[in-house]
Amino acid sequence: MRAINGLWHWRHNPLCRATDLAEAWVALVALVLIAVAAPVTGCLVGAAAQDSLQRSVREQQHTRHLVTATVVRDLGEVPMETDPDTSTARETHRRVLADWTAPDGTHQHGLTLADLKSPHAGDHFRLWTDPHGRITARPLDSPTATTHAVLAGIGAALLATGLVEAARRLTVWRMVRRRYARWDQAWDRAGPDWGKAGTGS
Repeated sequence: MRAINGLWHWRHNPLCRATDLAEAWVALVALVLIAVAAPVTGCLVGAAAQDSLQRSVREQQHTRHLVTATVVRDLGEVPMETDPDTSTARETHRRVLADWTAPDGTHQHGLTLADLKSPHAGDHFRLWTDPHGRITARPLDSPTATTHAVLAGIGAALLATGLVEAARRLTVWRMVRRRYARWDQAWDRAGPDWGKAGTGS
């Protein structure tokens, strides 16, 4: 709005300089870009991220399997995971030695984490693995992927806004420097005759 008001104010003003109009136009163009280009950029980036993440969701849900493991021995408690995608505040993780059968039918044995408060030999718990029985993280779910895509879109829109504003400030700064340089040149031309009687006559 300041850019529009500035253009209107200088429209028929005899004191208007070319640089004044140029600064107002620069501000107006920046305002339009922030109002239009930034949201469009955010939407495009968010849509691209959503498409990519949802493909990852489908792939992970197809290649990761929940199997039942059997505790062989408890190896002690571990610190709680802080990643909300891999655990919740209610889960208590313990290191255990366990056996499980992979989706391809092979028998596996190894160290893993169990969400059991006090595991004993023979206890069962659920475990995410790949098709060959290797332990893997829980697959990404669709709502989490959508949240990440929305955040990516918002971040892209904010970045675009920041770039436009930085470009506006840089352009205005260069215009002001050029104006000051012209003033210095005018003062230099006036030189030592400035203020003397008959100067300019």
